[in-house]
Amino acid sequence: MLINFFLALKKARIPVSITELLHLLDVLKARLVYADMDEFYYLSRMALVKDERHYDKFDRAFAQYFKGLEDLAGMIAALIPDEFLRREFEKSLTKEELEKIKSLGGLEKLIEAFKREVEEAAREGDQKDKEGKGKNGRGKEGEDRKGKKRRGKRQWDKRDYKAYDDNVELGTRGLKISLRRLRKLARTGADDEFDINNTIDKTAKNGGLLDIIMRPERRNTVKVLLFLDNGGSMDAHVKTTEELFSAARSEFKHLETFYFHNFLYDGVWKEQNRRMNERLDTFDILHKYAHDYKVIFVGDATMAPYEITHAGGSVEHWNEEAGALWMQRVMDTYDKVIWINPTPQDTWEYSTSVALTKKMVDEQMFPLTIAGIEDGMNFLSK
Repeated sequence: MLINFFLALKKARIPVSITELLHLLDVLKARLVYADMDEFYYLSRMALVKDERHYDKFDRAFAQYFKGLEDLAGMIAALIPDEFLRREFEKSLTKEELEKIKSLGGLEKLIEAFKREVEEAAREGDQKDKEGKGKNGRGKEGEDRKGKKRRGKRQWDKRDYKAYDDNVELGTRGLKISLRRLRKLARTGADDEFDINNTIDKTAKNGGLLDIIMRPERRNTVKVLLFLDNGGSMDAHVKTTEELFSAARSEFKHLETFYFHNFLYDGVWKEQNRRMNERLDTFDILHKYAHDYKVIFVGDATMAPYEITHAGGSVEHWNEEAGALWMQRVMDTYDKVIWINPTPQDTWEYSTSVALTKKMVDEQMFPLTIAGIEDGMNFLSK
């Protein structure tokens, strides 16, 4: 099953493996999707394609292989006799419902009346569309000014070509791609990936006797400490921060996440709903995680300057030592530290607290944009 589809993907130079094909078959056996090409497209792409760079090649291979099968549900329906559907429908009705249908002239009369009502509703809708036609000359949805039908594109044929803009805020997929600039790949752990090249070599040396070789999967070994600001001024940036957090969780195998309020002080926490009961001492964090960790702060750095420079500046508790001192300890402990700021970069110069924070991280503050994330990851990977 799906062997020819698998071979078509290999022919299109998409790096798919037997393991991924078996995963797809297991999901199909569980009936997660059935008779829906769009759902099967998304499922097969998720199971077989592990790198977004190959999405375009997958779309072309998918469209070529399944050409003519766009309406699979319609094809299945056409193979089922009407008489069988009628009998199955009648089985689901009670005696009272069957008698009521007969009193209305039978099932055929009822269906014809329903079709007439649908056609009348469609005509009324068309008339309203023509009366409300705008400046673009379009009438009904799905028709251009010449009355020619425009069919919606299939999911695997959709393409939105726009001028690239490196200042747009990112979605989770774009963030994952940008975060991959911070990579140090190594094969560690259990042998759970099929090594086709060594299998071929060993089999050839054994005179054709199959010798399957497995190897550990390549994983990102970079270790990251992620500190997230959850102060009130971050409410406007919750969505983008959540997207960044989600992308980081999926991209970095060795990731530790902590929360702080406005600025780093003597304590942080891992669970927002336990921030008062289960605070972690910042000193313990600095001593527990080695200096080879990459440190990423995410926050708008928007606060009163005294919250950074003075003891007791925290709005939540009395901090014995200034936040600036704690940030300096982080800079002294770790080789690579950056700050990602979700606010527009052209507003930073008007904020004293942002300027102070930027200075403390040795000017390594980056905006939450495509260019900003890539620049930040490039700095951390040096």
